[in-house]
Amino acid sequence: MLNNTEIKDMNQAIILDTPKSYSKIEAKSKEIGFTMPSDIYIGTLLKTLIASKPKSNILELGTGIGLSLSWMIDGLDKNSTLTTVDNDPALTKIATDFFGLDSRVKIVCQDGTEWIKNYQGAPFDLVFADAWPGKYSEISEILDLIKIGGFYVIDDMSAQPNWPEGHEDKAKRLIKYLESREDFSLTKMDWSTGVIIMTKRKI
Repeated sequence: MLNNTEIKDMNQAIILDTPKSYSKIEAKSKEIGFTMPSDIYIGTLLKTLIASKPKSNILELGTGIGLSLSWMIDGLDKNSTLTTVDNDPALTKIATDFFGLDSRVKIVCQDGTEWIKNYQGAPFDLVFADAWPGKYSEISEILDLIKIGGFYVIDDMSAQPNWPEGHEDKAKRLIKYLESREDFSLTKMDWSTGVIIMTKRKI
């Protein structure tokens, strides 16, 4: 039988391994009025998933201000690389100020659709799609770039208060499409902001 101490230890709000840069990036987010920061829980999940992929090639679509990026970098080993793409030069500048000296990390300021369509490199061990490209557009292209055994992760799949009219229908269509992909195993998590994790498999 679990005692009270053990039950309290399962409180997800108790996070002991927050990245060193996280509080500074969070403060910067508030300073500039950035209204779409990533949820802290998706950050912890991404770190754990990336840590399972040594010598990996990781992609983030939608750098934002770099909150989720800080967790992802914490999950990298010394032989891994991470590319993060965003079309906002002000935000990629902030991310570069924090992480630009890390040789494992490439911060790209470019339209995500253009970047996906022109990508010629190696497939990815994990893709975190937190932007329109790679999530609501160019979805088949990005899924094709994931290795066998690799992860595709998206969040904000539960209804959000800032969703514009009609977005919920788009989210439902996306879920239906992802469920139809027989080359992936899919788990929906009614947790954080609503998370879907997919793993590519041989068929």
